[in-house]
Amino acid sequence: MSAQAPESAEGAQDKAKGGWACPIADKHIHREDVKKVWKECQEESFWYRALPLSLGSMAVTGGLIYNGVWKQSKRFGPFPKLIVAGILGYAIGKVSYMGTCNEKFQKLGPEFSKGFGPGFGPPCFGKCGNRHCKHECKECKKEQKQEAGATAATPPES
Repeated sequence: MSAQAPESAEGAQDKAKGGWACPIADKHIHREDVKKVWKECQEESFWYRALPLSLGSMAVTGGLIYNGVWKQSKRFGPFPKLIVAGILGYAIGKVSYMGTCNEKFQKLGPEFSKGFGPGFGPPCFGKCGNRHCKHECKECKKEQKQEAGATAATPPES
């Protein structure tokens, strides 16, 4: 009996918050997980893509300048072209790693799987179904029916 009382209290709290909790699509993603994945993405994109592409583009540019294919600046020498090549290589390396980071964020949960989360994307115009649950599942439908049956079965208190 004592185990049932807390469950009903939690159910009342869930209803007071605006509905029931979906068993599959837990929207709560821990900040520590997001920070960890973000830090991994930043470090891996730097070491595996940005730095190698930057150094490689600078080496190729230096080689082209040394062989005379490109002319160096009379005032500054080869440095402006090397700097631009390094910056472009760095930027291209960072951008090229975005797909891998996107996959890592999708593994965190369903909130990251469709765009940038709630509030972004096309409007629904009332056809979205469950706003808190992005998918249609048997567990969700079952809990909705149970909730509807429980509210219809209990008469209002006067």
